[in-house]
Amino acid sequence: MRRALLALMLAASLTGCSSLGDDAPCTKIGADSQVSAVWQPADFGGRDEARIRLCVDDTCEERTSGSPDDPFASLSVRLPDDVGASTVPVRLTVTSAKSGATVVEDSTRATLKEQHPNGASCPPSVWTATFRAHPDKGLTSPEGMKLQ
Repeated sequence: MRRALLALMLAASLTGCSSLGDDAPCTKIGADSQVSAVWQPADFGGRDEARIRLCVDDTCEERTSGSPDDPFASLSVRLPDDVGASTVPVRLTVTSAKSGATVVEDSTRATLKEQHPNGASCPPSVWTATFRAHPDKGLTSPEGMKLQ
């Protein structure tokens, strides 16, 4: 009986289930430190009407605005793994795909927030910031953005 109970407790601890109050096991979600911009493609006109360029320091990523039928689109600039709790400069440039004219140009500083996608005591720890690319206001908070 004692062996059966010991074997059951060992099996439970190896699978992450425990009646002794241990934390849940870590998941294995991968994540990177990054600064992201999200937007509603319809805000920028028809299909791929604009080119969205997001820069953090000297690293930039770019893509087209997407289909106005899609609820949202996004673009991210990956940061070094050791970026930590810092503030980084962010620049947004939106240009017309047809004429090349600048539609939106904005810059700000992003205060990175620590995220734990697999739980507070599980790796990795990543540092992120997210903005909304707004056609009139530039880089704004994504809070309240309707994704449908």
